[in-house]
Amino acid sequence: MKTFSTVRDIEPSADSLPFFTQRRTQKHLYFHYKLEKDDIIYGLGENMGNINKRGKTYVSYNTDNPRHRENTPSLYSAHNFLIVDGHDHFGVFFDTPSKITFDIDNTTDDEMFVRTANDNLDIYIITASDSNSIAREFLSLIGRPFMPPLWAFGFGQSRWGYQNEADLLAVMEGHKLNKLPLDWLCMDIDYMDHFKDFTVNKLRFPLLSRFVEKTREKGIHLVPIIDAGIKIEKGYDVYDEGIENDYFCHNKDGGIFKAEVWPGMTHFPDFFKPEVRKWFGDKYESLIKLGFEGFWNDMNEPSIFSSEYSRYQGRLDVIKSYLNPHHKEDKAEEAAHFDYHNFKNSVEGREVVHHLVHNLYGGYMTMASSQGIERHYDKRFLLFSRASCIGAHRYGGIWTGDNESRWDHLRTEFHQLPGLNMCGFLFSGADTGGFGGNCTRELLLRWLALSVFTPLMRNHSARHTRKQECYRFGHTKAFRNVLGLRYRLLPYIYSEFMKAALSGDMYIKPLAFVFSDEKGRNCEDQLMVGESIMIAPIMEKRQTQRKVYLPEQMTMVTYRNQQFSTEIMEKGEHTIIIPEDEVVFFIRHDHCIIIGKPAMNTSEVDLDDVELLGDGKEYRQYLDDGYTKNASMDNTRLCSRTTA
Repeated sequence: MKTFSTVRDIEPSADSLPFFTQRRTQKHLYFHYKLEKDDIIYGLGENMGNINKRGKTYVSYNTDNPRHRENTPSLYSAHNFLIVDGHDHFGVFFDTPSKITFDIDNTTDDEMFVRTANDNLDIYIITASDSNSIAREFLSLIGRPFMPPLWAFGFGQSRWGYQNEADLLAVMEGHKLNKLPLDWLCMDIDYMDHFKDFTVNKLRFPLLSRFVEKTREKGIHLVPIIDAGIKIEKGYDVYDEGIENDYFCHNKDGGIFKAEVWPGMTHFPDFFKPEVRKWFGDKYESLIKLGFEGFWNDMNEPSIFSSEYSRYQGRLDVIKSYLNPHHKEDKAEEAAHFDYHNFKNSVEGREVVHHLVHNLYGGYMTMASSQGIERHYDKRFLLFSRASCIGAHRYGGIWTGDNESRWDHLRTEFHQLPGLNMCGFLFSGADTGGFGGNCTRELLLRWLALSVFTPLMRNHSARHTRKQECYRFGHTKAFRNVLGLRYRLLPYIYSEFMKAALSGDMYIKPLAFVFSDEKGRNCEDQLMVGESIMIAPIMEKRQTQRKVYLPEQMTMVTYRNQQFSTEIMEKGEHTIIIPEDEVVFFIRHDHCIIIGKPAMNTSEVDLDDVELLGDGKEYRQYLDDGYTKNASMDNTRLCSRTTA
């Protein structure tokens, strides 16, 4: 890995580690840092807690847990980068493929303890003048992020339970009749033949290639799911090839590891082998030939219901757990953690227990998929994943896993967004409205008002929950307004995303990364989006007003009835009113943004035809055809009051 003048690559066996004291036991490495009272800790990507990570313990160990709560230590991804902003000012990346625990001002006040599961660890210390510069240095170190096509920035609708062509057509028709924009529809595991990867259920989708073509003619892309487990079934080509070529993970006894997931008993491809990544990635060619231009990878922690070693009969409990939000037992997680010690991966020709490299598995699947699609598709494509690690951001985006229709899960996404950007995952977002549980109209509208600004904007829900498409809630004018805003803002969102990706910057930042005054440093409910926008959404039930801190004079923008209105507001604290059918955001002083014309999908969005909003005089726009692979900062133009 490349190092920079401001980056110090430290071996954990070194006698002196900058900023930390350390000790070693037979099984673990421990690192200690003394926190000052006003130190702020940023980062850790996809995790629970606030923007400031003090006061909790976090465990990086990719875990399928859809019912996560405030004290849940592990989620679907492992992002081991944090920034200390205070008396000392530095970033630190703990590069380890296995479990690592961050106890930040939790067990002991004003102390940070980091404990690794073993000594397979490299540490990168980054120093710079401020937190934003540290984050930029880290982003330049880990590489340029994945950049999807323009259509992927449109609104996506998904549900586990769309069974056939008729279900998908009904959703498209529901959006059309209610004049609700739509760009892509997800196809969950029901499109497959008995949940087998790279297959199609011919009864449900008899002429899939024609169906994909017809929907694309309407400006809508279909996005199928791919899971990590391969069904054990002779005659199924993916299984047969995996067996013949020894492509699957071995168990601890020397055989091939068997685990139960949605298809029943499965094998897991050993993505740590280059030949397996090549084989698996090339399997996407069959779906590309059907016309698909986007994909999502799931169950790749890997999620395990039970296995040949697990101590319970798994499937019934797992299904109850997914479908019943009151079902408390999390036996899937218990079984998976047990089984991660019972199978092996081949790493550079040496078999290692999966537990020791666990956090990399989902990222390696994303790498395999992305590189395979690249070989067979000559334009930018959509790819996002559930499990990830730092480095996987180069190959695809992520969504933050299975969540619930809860107000605290809306706030969780808000707090995760800047941390995800610090770790390279610019193309990210949550299941808007919540995957599990029954979403209310109010919650969905408030969640959409946040998702308007996230690059990945997808409404996704589970079967046996309330149907969550926007038109299901009646009085669709409010939904038309918020989705319409997304498309009016697309020229800005796309431009700011591409500029950030190409220049090694964050797309979404904490307020403190731009405004370093005391109130800005400690702000937990406002974020910067791109260069010019500040957002302060309502994230509490039955609230229509909130306090907003303006660190400088700003233009408040209200979007109601599909129209913009603006008001100059002075620096300081303000109480603002935001009805649930409106969206409010702020534009920095002496800045402006570009807005486009209304559109029903991105095929109608003309990035050339924009106007300026705000009190600034000009805006530097990134502009390309939305598909170009070789994106470059050369593709910019200056928009001014006289030219826009």
